[in-house]
Amino acid sequence: MVSRVEVTGAAEAVIEKLKALHGPLMFHQSGGCCDGSAPMCYPRKEFRVGARDIYLGAIAGTPFFIGAAQFEYWSHTQLIIDVVPGRGSGFSLEAPEGVRFLTRSRVFSDDESQSLTTPATGEEWAESAI
Repeated sequence: MVSRVEVTGAAEAVIEKLKALHGPLMFHQSGGCCDGSAPMCYPRKEFRVGARDIYLGAIAGTPFFIGAAQFEYWSHTQLIIDVVPGRGSGFSLEAPEGVRFLTRSRVFSDDESQSLTTPATGEEWAESAI
């Protein structure tokens, strides 16, 4: 089964470093504020997932969410979370490390699209995580 979100090795290494510094994390694909449309990394208990946010899966053992409006736009693509040198202007945890997370994407093939299941909402994910 194809996943809706993947992570590069370089980004996974940064995530592991951030977990060691901050504990459990979560990602939210931002919808235009601060860093445009950047993946934002937060301590897991410091960002409240909305009922309409969509759970895309986990990267490096870290839940990844996207806003419903953004999901409509990106639903036909696999998001690939990478990291590049430079500092983003948002509140994401990697900013002090001199890097920033970046979303790359690729369009799902027809076969992949047909195999996708409906992702859980933030509300459904929260209920299953209890």
